Amino acid sequence: MKQYYKIGEISEIYGIGKDSLMYYEELGIIKPSRGENGYRLYNIKDVWKLNLIKELRSFDISMKRIKEYLEDRSIETTKQILQEEMKLIDEKIQELTDNKNNIIKRLKSIDGIISDLELNKIQVVHIKLRKALKLSASISNEDEADCIIKRLQKQYGDKIYILGNGKIGVVYDKDKFDEVRDLKYNAAFSLVDEDESEYNMILDEGEYVSIAYKGTFDDDKDHIEKMMIYIKQNKYKIVDNIIKICKINIHETAVKEEHITEIQIPVRTIDDFNE
Repeated sequence: MKQYYKIGEISEIYGIGKDSLMYYEELGIIKPSRGENGYRLYNIKDVWKLNLIKELRSFDISMKRIKEYLEDRSIETTKQILQEEMKLIDEKIQELTDNKNNIIKRLKSIDGIISDLELNKIQVVHIKLRKALKLSASISNEDEADCIIKRLQKQYGDKIYILGNGKIGVVYDKDKFDEVRDLKYNAAFSLVDEDESEYNMILDEGEYVSIAYKGTFDDDKDHIEKMMIYIKQNKYKIVDNIIKICKINIHETAVKEEHITEIQIPVRTIDDFNE
């Protein structure tokens, strides 16, 4: 058996780049001797260290921790470093499980929207109190709305996700309802879970005149006009801003005919105001 190996031989045997071997030397983990011609020469002691380094690195253990272990090896420290790795693996498993559950939630959201929503029908629905995270801004088109939603996501981090959410929306200003042909948004929001403690917007429980339809921003005005006629004919009074929820939009599909929007207008009957 050879007693010494050159850096090129070690690199080929272990599949470790020459730069990595020189980095190990810089850290003081491997200390090759020098031949007469100045070449690095690795001995048997270096070889068993490289065996350990390669295996521990496959566990994603840091070089700093590997150096500490190599300088103080015993049954106890070996068990300790393996237990540390076990803990890291458990954390990664939990992270992957959380990611999987999040993806399942998004898939269920998309499937539920497609299968459950009744399209193109104006109806009155009772909706429980909802919490949301909101960012106020003057918004005149879908592109501007996307920018505001991105700012909202940046502000609140992992509390808001985009793909397959189905709970992201915008707010139409109720004070400009007479200007149906020039409607603008005044805020973007994302609904959050009812047990969420962080929120800055509440949508009150109550009756909402609602319609879900396939279409984009350009279709909103026609639907809102029809809803206004319905509200007047059925003697309702609007009590708060129009809510538009983008159930499926450009984030889920580039096919505009697949976009699904729901508009909700909070109302009370005129008789309620006379009591």
